[in-house]
Amino acid sequence: MLPIRHLALAFSFACGAACAGDFDSCREEFANGIPPVVPHAETREPRALCFDEFAVLHSGISHTPVYVAERLNGKLLLDARYNQRTNRFFADARLPRSERAELYDYRGSGFDRGHMAPAGDMTTEEAMAQSFSLANMVPQYPVNNRRAWASIEKATRHYVMRAAGGDIYVITGPVFDKTPPTIGADHVWVPQHLFKLVYDPARHRAWAHWLDNTNEARVGKPISYEELVKRTGIEFLPLRY
Repeated sequence: MLPIRHLALAFSFACGAACAGDFDSCREEFANGIPPVVPHAETREPRALCFDEFAVLHSGISHTPVYVAERLNGKLLLDARYNQRTNRFFADARLPRSERAELYDYRGSGFDRGHMAPAGDMTTEEAMAQSFSLANMVPQYPVNNRRAWASIEKATRHYVMRAAGGDIYVITGPVFDKTPPTIGADHVWVPQHLFKLVYDPARHRAWAHWLDNTNEARVGKPISYEELVKRTGIEFLPLRY
């Protein structure tokens, strides 16, 4: 782990303006207010998008998120229980047309529009509506989305409800192979794996769920934070230590 004073320089170089400035209105979604350090070459000028209750680093190459960050706690999730799911998916007009997924890309593809920040985490009507942005979606196998992945989302909420130390930070995203399959006219990348990192700063604990994006995938034992960084190349919690 780099010392903090050197890490700040590495952070600025790796993420560029998209990470360093555009998240200014939603820094609360990140532990210590610091977004992850993403290798610049892997994302090609990603775009930072702030929503009411989550933040997205979006790739115009894959037409999907690089990651989606949330700050959760028990009070927020209690409020979320009473929110009605809308199911009104939409293309995000803040993204250039050449960089975003469209509704027709998923139509007839055989894939679900898989939430990275779950609709079930949203506490207001506005946040719920925003969660259906395609900037928050990846192509996900249907059984995977509705069973194995849904159980990971449920387990994460259960942990947050039991945590007595306050805010829990969750970062979710896709992992692609070297030649990912695509869907639709815009060639939206289909991930090979999905991950969900959970960080409890009060207990100094971090772990990640790692799931193959297949209909046959089963939830396994979580992996360590260090293993997630090794597999993705992303330093999700640059000021954790």
